[in-house]
Amino acid sequence: MSAALLSVATQIGAPLIRQVLSNRIGSRNSELVTSVVEAVARRAGVGTSDLGQLAESDPSRMVDAVRATEAMMPEMVALYAQGLEGQFALLQAEQKGHWLGWAWRPFMMWLLAFLWLWNIVVLHLANAIWKIALPPTDSATLLGLTSVYMALYMGGHTLKDFVRVTRGGA
Repeated sequence: MSAALLSVATQIGAPLIRQVLSNRIGSRNSELVTSVVEAVARRAGVGTSDLGQLAESDPSRMVDAVRATEAMMPEMVALYAQGLEGQFALLQAEQKGHWLGWAWRPFMMWLLAFLWLWNIVVLHLANAIWKIALPPTDSATLLGLTSVYMALYMGGHTLKDFVRVTRGGA
């Protein structure tokens, strides 16, 4: 999909889209690339997976969508840069505050990793080696705890993306 988009952007002279898709701007960043691909698909009136097919079947519509997106690229890059600056400012602010303000996330990661490892591997090894019958943690409870942590830690994006996918892009 992005190969066809990159080809069209190169052919019509859309340098910002070409740079983003060829990892010259925002390298190792799929978020900016994804937003560019989605913007072109939205302007073309197709899904992102249909862009390659659109480039073959209706190249003029694809070219129009790429040109419209290229015109919006300075704002898209500026918004992306603002988002990065905001994330960096938040990280710095958290480090200046009390250690509990940032320590809960890595602590919970390690705790959940330990609980899963305990429940799946260590508990069964301990029961087999020492011939005891320690009860495992309920997997549904552990999965629920992990899900709540992921929803909180990821700022609700996990839940938001799940709802978007299951509701058909709503």
